[in-house]
Amino acid sequence: MLILSLVEARPRHGYEISKLIEQRSGGTVRFHVASLYPLLYRLEKRGWLQGRWVEKTGQRRRRYYRLTPRGRRVLASQRRGWQIFVEAINRITETENA
Repeated sequence: MLILSLVEARPRHGYEISKLIEQRSGGTVRFHVASLYPLLYRLEKRGWLQGRWVEKTGQRRRRYYRLTPRGRRVLASQRRGWQIFVEAINRITETENA
């Protein structure tokens, strides 16, 4: 869900995705290259992401990932499931009124 959310607005490359997750989580969540890239490849194989190699002058070649229509549907479903889960946890952990 994190990766799909980050490429929803625009295509991003793996390193950028990794840094955004780390930055937005305040350093709490980190993806190491050894685990991030295999995950990106799996999401691409499932048809949720589409990758494209981009070469820019003076930079090395990078693979940019974008969300596919199928990936948008999956993300919407994951967000609904996450919201239900968070609401349930909140109901469980709320203090009871005496």
